[in-house]
Amino acid sequence: QVQLVESGGGLVQAGGSLRLSCAASGRTLSNLVMAWFRQAPGKEREFVAYITWGATTYYTDSVKGRFTISRDTAKNTVYLQMNSLKPEDTGVYYCAADVRRVGVLSNQYDYWGQGAQVTVSS
Repeated sequence: QVQLVESGGGLVQAGGSLRLSCAASGRTLSNLVMAWFRQAPGKEREFVAYITWGATTYYTDSVKGRFTISRDTAKNTVYLQMNSLKPEDTGVYYCAADVRRVGVLSNQYDYWGQGAQVTVSS
């Protein structure tokens, strides 16, 4: 079993930055694929980024060059650094994990955090 706890959300003006953290327990990051998804009001949950067991990263097009996913294996924590934020980045951000699958679909991940609200004002 894997437990995920997110932190770091908040309110920021457009152009600003935020960093989200996701602390994992139950398995080490070297045995997990970790991802970030987000859900805007009235919309479906969408993929943002993932980092694999071997630290390969992948991003959805709308965040490339602005967001960075990284991990600290000593702290068993994954981060999402978000720069140049836009109002359309507003939503609840979820950390997700899986031990076997790599992908951009939410149903490919077995473990989820509780979510962190990110609000970007214009």
